[in-house]
Amino acid sequence: MSSDYVFVNDVGPRDGLQNQQVHVSIEGRIRLINALLDSGIPDVEVASFVSPKAVPQMAGAGEIVGHFINSPANISSLVPNQKGYELAKAAGAKIISVVPSATETMNQKNINMSLEQTVGVSCDILQQAKADGLTAQAYVAVAVECPYEGKVAIAQVMDVAQKLWDAGAEKLIMADTIGAANPHQIRALFKAANSLFPSEKLAVHLHDTRAMALANTFAALEEGIRHFDASIGGLGGCPFAPGAAGNLATEDLVGMLHQMGLQTGVDLDALLKVSDLAGELVQKGIGGRMKTWLLKNSASLLAAQ
Repeated sequence: MSSDYVFVNDVGPRDGLQNQQVHVSIEGRIRLINALLDSGIPDVEVASFVSPKAVPQMAGAGEIVGHFINSPANISSLVPNQKGYELAKAAGAKIISVVPSATETMNQKNINMSLEQTVGVSCDILQQAKADGLTAQAYVAVAVECPYEGKVAIAQVMDVAQKLWDAGAEKLIMADTIGAANPHQIRALFKAANSLFPSEKLAVHLHDTRAMALANTFAALEEGIRHFDASIGGLGGCPFAPGAAGNLATEDLVGMLHQMGLQTGVDLDALLKVSDLAGELVQKGIGGRMKTWLLKNSASLLAAQ
């Protein structure tokens, strides 16, 4: 694939909806996922196999994954522990993601385990998934800054990433979980990651808390990263990460990439309609920072490509 092609993974149906006051029905979530796929989004994170008591917005994960079992798209699910993995496998999941955090306190607050325990469980799941014929990928959460411990040393992040890679992770996603990163930090993070892992196996997950998600996207692009998470309408936030605002909006990401002459395979006009649909489902006005401009200019932007 050309270096001018960028892969977009929309995490809205999972990360975008998990912290919403309005609990979107299974039918509504399936409708949103179908709309994303129809717009040309190649990868969608559709569910988290977490306890519905902890995150009721994610109830029905198995039904949603089962609905897309024959989809040619890359449909992924988050699994926080061994039980979550078994449920995902039973539902027919083909791609699973583990999400250990890079700090001790974040792991304790998020899943009530130590850093060592969390990484160990994640590695066990990665190895099991590989043995079961599933595609397994790994996030490193709070890869830049932790809401409890502050700035995170790159060496600490790389240590966690290396263990996950050695356990069989097929992709490593560096997550700026609370949106605290700046472009200098993103470049430094991926300079280090590129020295240890193939750049085509690296991805970035950005939040827009400090209005720097697009700037951080550019920094990652400059370091050769071509896999990006984003969330339709900028939905997002983590119930276990104080200060985490919405994700990088998918329409902003695709809009910027297209203006830079990069290819995504996404129909931007269709994507803007998906953003409207997501707003209807969560019953509030949403949209990326450039949505208003894109609605007026997406046709001319398409013609210029």
